[in-house]
Formats: sequence, structure tokens, C-alpha cells
Amino acid sequence: MESTDDEVAALLDELDRAELVRLVHGALDPEGTATGYLPGVERLDVPPLRFVDGPLGVRIPDRRATAFPAPLALAASFDPSLARSQGAAMGREAAAHGQDVLLGPGTNLIRVPHGGRNFEYFSEDPVHSAAFAAAVVEGVQSEDVLACVKHYVANNQETDRATVDVRVGEQPLRELYLPAFRAAVDAGAGAVMSGYNSVNGTPMSEHGRLLGDVLKGEWGFEGFVVSDWFGTTDSVRSANGGLDVEMPGVTGEELASLMGMDEGGPDVDFDELGGGMPDMRTAARFETELAADVEAGDVSADRLADMAGRVLSQMASVGRLDGERPDGALDTDEHRALAERVAVRGTVLLANDGVLPLDDEADVAVVGPNVDEALLGGGGSSEVTPFVSSTPVEGVTERAGGEVTVAHGVEPVADLSFFEETEPPADADSSVEDAAAAAADADVAVVFVRDRATEAMDRPDLRLPGRQDELVSAVADANDRTVVVVNSSGPVELPWREDVAAVVENWYPGQAHGDAAAAVLYGDSDPGGRLPVSFAAESAYPTTASERFPGEDGVVEYSEGCRVGYRHFEASDDGAVYPFGHGESYASFAYRGAEQVDASTVRATVANTAERPGREVVQAYVRPADDANGDAPVRDLAGFQSVHLDAGEAVTVEVTLANDAFRRYEDGWQEREGPFVVELARSAGDVRATVPFERP
Repeated sequence: MESTDDEVAALLDELDRAELVRLVHGALDPEGTATGYLPGVERLDVPPLRFVDGPLGVRIPDRRATAFPAPLALAASFDPSLARSQGAAMGREAAAHGQDVLLGPGTNLIRVPHGGRNFEYFSEDPVHSAAFAAAVVEGVQSEDVLACVKHYVANNQETDRATVDVRVGEQPLRELYLPAFRAAVDAGAGAVMSGYNSVNGTPMSEHGRLLGDVLKGEWGFEGFVVSDWFGTTDSVRSANGGLDVEMPGVTGEELASLMGMDEGGPDVDFDELGGGMPDMRTAARFETELAADVEAGDVSADRLADMAGRVLSQMASVGRLDGERPDGALDTDEHRALAERVAVRGTVLLANDGVLPLDDEADVAVVGPNVDEALLGGGGSSEVTPFVSSTPVEGVTERAGGEVTVAHGVEPVADLSFFEETEPPADADSSVEDAAAAAADADVAVVFVRDRATEAMDRPDLRLPGRQDELVSAVADANDRTVVVVNSSGPVELPWREDVAAVVENWYPGQAHGDAAAAVLYGDSDPGGRLPVSFAAESAYPTTASERFPGEDGVVEYSEGCRVGYRHFEASDDGAVYPFGHGESYASFAYRGAEQVDASTVRATVANTAERPGREVVQAYVRPADDANGDAPVRDLAGFQSVHLDAGEAVTVEVTLANDAFRRYEDGWQEREGPFVVELARSAGDVRATVPFERP
């Protein structure tokens, strides 16, 4: 049987220059279902390659798919095996829709709490983010669908994302922003999408050092690099810099015409989209210029062959060159159950004064401006239309044994979608007074609040939009058994948190919104989630300075270095309100017998000391034993393990420690000098056991 390399080499020998170029730029999909489309070469039986949006599930206009929880909710589970399952399910659904490449996962580190796209990413910590990036990639590609990780690299804000130049030092770049991409490559990702932004003066779609030397050279990436849509400005610099495929290969005007935007459809002024969107008027440089660039010698023929060969090799790796295409599966019972399980496992109990879990027979007031709709995600290219969904009202009503009353209280929070707000849902009851009265008459009040976020713009602040804070305060004044369920894209300020009995972070939970929330509220499932991002006052984050966010004169300075997230709060006088890794359980746990196993493993016995089952997430942080670490963070997350324990059960938990926690990047990777201490903790601020740790 002919090897893949031989098969691709034979094709490259047969392809003429025009056909090679045809394989490295997008075109319009004749079926109209693909986000991106490579037309293939019919003469040589090279089929088309279809790309589809997918961080939260398969997104095809006018088509349906399972709407999974946002990646941030998935990451809150601290369980990469769950991420692999979700990746596999999304791969099956992409295949069922006839797609070949899933545009995800998003693996950018969460640096800015305001980030409009934070819900699409995993974590503020590189070890944690890397584990989930690798797991999702493994899952997607296990179904013979290619995963395309994005947006490489340091693409950490939406404000001016298409034009901003990120000035970042080599140490934070290597230690924080690159590890998740490296893990995705090691997991076998078929494609990497370059970011819109520049890094240290060079656009990422042209960045020879980061695309060529690091990604393809040091890491041995054998897949192809694709531009973000409309993300190229020069064919020669992009091709020579390491970009292999340009998308979408058509101009914004052509897309607008195709979608009827020039004939009474949405009025999109390409001159007024701002730095959050790229210039969509020119995006066909490889199609119109690349052949001439090769003819002139500005791009070598070998480079063009390498570009096309990378695409063909990945097509071969999933059987497309042999005519193989998986059937996939769509909206199965398994996928529906998985969507709910992820939403439950990612739910974080931030605070609880004994009101949770709810009594089965309690009379409940369900309050909130959007309780009649499931929160499927933020706006932009991740929007998914599900077959079924469960709203907060439906979830609580179906589960409750007592009477359920509903009050909206304030005006609905409108969704955002790229260019405009959508119309808010009809609301018959927008009276705070009525909501307070309903709460006063109930045994317990459950208030659902939400933020709003979208691709192409960052949140203006960390406050809940509209009058939701006012609503929570009024309900809490009326009923001292008030529970607040927060559905957010990342950190939000909670000014009333000490006035309510419980706070639950439920993220963007997808189609199982109501059912998952009810399962946690009533204690059918333990709140198994932990925070993958620190919650703090807006003024306490390191990106408060304008030169760090949103930047000044087109430049954003990453001058905080490696002190991002909990690493910043460790060294700051302003602590986090809820630290990274935080999350309470309905059970209680004791740690015993913590010890080193070998050069990369620690273990401890964890006992559930409660009379009910629960889930614990054991987190291992590494720090120098003498704390003489100069400018380095006080501690680094090195590993974690999520474990379910029945009432009274004790289990031995082993945690494998990431090698990156024991080294620093200073003129290359350097091993840190020990001795070390490994702290076994429930969060970055709650250490339960310490282990003296020696590295050979």
C-alpha cells in the first residue's frame, strides 16, 4: 500500500502551478454550508476541503447541532477526559454535516478579564489550558476530522484585534502564551489559525520566527497554517513567513452580495467596522497574486509545493484522498447527555451559606430578565443553533416539588452579534418591586443574571449589564434565602455577594442550561467546577493600566510579564475575591499522607468526610522551598485531578506534575534550582497539604 508521503509526493508531481495555488486559498462553497472552502482538484480526484466554525459546537447558518457549554465552562470541570469526549462529539457532528475541519479549539490564554471572546477559551493558566487544548484536539481528530487551533498567538483581546501590535517578552511568550498551542500540536492538530494581531512588530500571518522557526521548526508541526478570515495583507510576506492557506479567499463585498447584504440586507459599512474587525474588502491575495509571486521568484516554487503538500498530507491523514468520509452523528442521546454533564460538571459554587442544595418541597421564586431562554453562548463565529434547549424556568419547574413563581424584574439583556444588538425578548413583567414581592412570598429566591459578550468587541467593564445588580439587591432585601446564578463569559463584579445566601457561577451553559442548573441547585449533582480564571475587583487586575489594555497608539504592552491571573494576585496587595481554582462542594474533604512518588508525581489520600457524595479537584502547585524566586511567580500550577467520592469514601489520588513548572525560559529553557515544595490545594489560595519535593 502506498504510504501517505509517497501519495502526496506523487500528487505534487502531477499538479501544475495553478492547481497548487488552488489548494492554498479559499473560495465560495457551492453548497453554502462551509465557513471556509478549498475547492480541490477534480482532475486528480483531490476532493474539496470544508472548514466549519466549532468552539461550542458546529455552527452552520440555518442548520442545527448540539450546543455544548462554552469552553470556559468545560475547563471549569478540571477534567480533560470530559474535554476529549466533547471534542469527539463535535468531530462527529462536523462529519455528519459533511465538514472536514473544525475551527477550534480556541486556546488563547485569558489575560484580560474584559475579553469579549474569553468564553471561547480555557484558562488563565498555561498548564491548565494546555491540558484542555490537547484533550479537545485528540477528541476531534479521533473522528477523522481535523482540528484547527486558534488564534496563534497572543491574541488576547478583541479591541483593535485586527491592528494591534502586542509587545511581549520572550519569557512570558514561552511560559504563558505558547504552551497550549504546543500541547495542541503534540496532540496531533492538523491545522493552526494565525491571529489578526502583530507580535513585536510583525503580523502573525507573516511571522517567520513564530510560524516557521517555533511552530514548524522547534515543535515539528506538520499540518498547515491558515489565516484568520480576512487576516492577510501581503502575499509574499505571508507565504515566506509560514502561512500556508489564506481564508476566505473572497472579498467582503463578494460575501455581502452572496448573503444579500447589498440588496436590502444588513447594512455593513466596511469603512466603519473599527479595529475589532479586519478590512474585509481585500482577501484574495493568494488567488490573485501568488502565482505571479512564484513566477517572479519572490516566493520559491518549493515553498508553494510545501504549502499545498501540507494541506494534502492532512487530507490524507483523515482518509479524504482515498475517498473516505466518516458518517458522523448528530444530536444523539449521547450528545445531549454529554452537553448536560459538561454544564453540570463545569458549574462552580462560589459561596453557600447553607441554603443549597434546595429542599425538594420548597416554594421557589425564579427571578431574572432572561429566565425564559437558554444561554447558548456569546456572539460571533461560535453561535450554535440547537435542536432542543432547556431554560432556567423550565429546568427549575420540572425539578421543583413546591410552587414555582416567575418574575423578570428588569429589562432583558439583549444579545450581541458582531455588528449590532439583537432585539431583546418580549417581557411582560419588568418591575423590580414585583420581583421583590414574589421573592418575599417564596421559601427561596433564585435569581439568574448574565453578562453579554461577543467576538469583535470587549466588554466595557466587569459590571452586569442593565439593572441586574439593582434587581439582586432588591430580591436579597426581600428574602434572606436568595441564591444568585451567574451566567457569564468570565469574571464579573458581584457587589451584592455578601448580601445573598449563595452564589453559583454557571458560565454559558449551552442547550442544557435549565436542566444543568436545576441539577446543581437541588443537589442531584455536586457542583464539580472550579474557577479557571480569577474573580477580582476590576481595578485589581494587572491590565488596568491603559498601555496594557486596550493599548496606546496601536500598541499593547505585556509589561506585567508572567504575572497574569493568580500569579499577579500572589504578588499584589489586591487579592482575588474568588481565586483561581476556587469552588465549594456540598461535601467536605480531608487530605492525608501527602508524599512524593517520583520525579514527576505526588499523591495523597483524599477522604470525603460528609454524609453525601461529592467531587473534589486536587490541585498541585510548585514553589521553591525557600521562596527565593526573584521575579518568578510565587507558585505555578503543575497538575490537577478531579475525583468523585461517595460519602465516607477515601481514595489515593496521584497528580502528575508538568515539567514546565520546574523550568524557566531565559535564553532557552533552564531548569529551576530546587529544593521545591508541592502544595496540594483546593485553590490557588487554599493549600491543604505540602510535600517537600526533590528533582533529580
